[in-house]
Amino acid sequence: MKAVCLLSGGMDSSTLAYLARSRGYDILALHLNYGQRTETRELRAARAIAAGLGVLEFLPVSVEYLRLFGRSSLTDPSLKVERFDPERPELPNTYVPFRNGNLLAIATSYAESRDADAVFIGVQALDYSGYPDCRPQFIEAFQRAIDLGTADTTSIHLETPFIGLSKTDILRLGLKLGVPYDLTWSCYQAEDEACGSCGSCHFRQAAFAELGLEDPIPYRGRS
Repeated sequence: MKAVCLLSGGMDSSTLAYLARSRGYDILALHLNYGQRTETRELRAARAIAAGLGVLEFLPVSVEYLRLFGRSSLTDPSLKVERFDPERPELPNTYVPFRNGNLLAIATSYAESRDADAVFIGVQALDYSGYPDCRPQFIEAFQRAIDLGTADTTSIHLETPFIGLSKTDILRLGLKLGVPYDLTWSCYQAEDEACGSCGSCHFRQAAFAELGLEDPIPYRGRS
């Protein structure tokens, strides 16, 4: 069996790739650069994770048109990445408009071209549940689009094993699978030392703390 794994180099996608391998899949690792602030660091992390997994193929692809569209602090340097705020009533400004729709479309093309059986994406419904392209309804609709939009002889299943899990659940699973979290990178805005204040850093640090562990990556202000 072969599976395309969307591999950003972050905590979730790295755990996802390890999980896919544990289920018997040979991995086609797809890393998409959409002009995000930390792309250089993310690419380095994704390459390291892919090398450790012994993937069939590691394919970095540029989709920087999302940067040209803007409207996200991840892709527009004029916007400041917001600090995590659990009371925020609207979407955080780190939301990239319809990013997962774009990424899944590309992953499906890649999967069909390689006769892969599945596409794995690490969307979560619990953390930042306001992200519309992480909702179960969106995933169900995209599976239908895959079924309708690929060749009649093609069968690609969209796998979202983390959709009902918390970050702590994912970390607990990853530790059992032996994921090298020191090689991963999650921060939205820094490439040398993680900022510790963005939403991604918040959920990551909270997961390690909940399990009584220290996150192995460097953070600003932590000796």
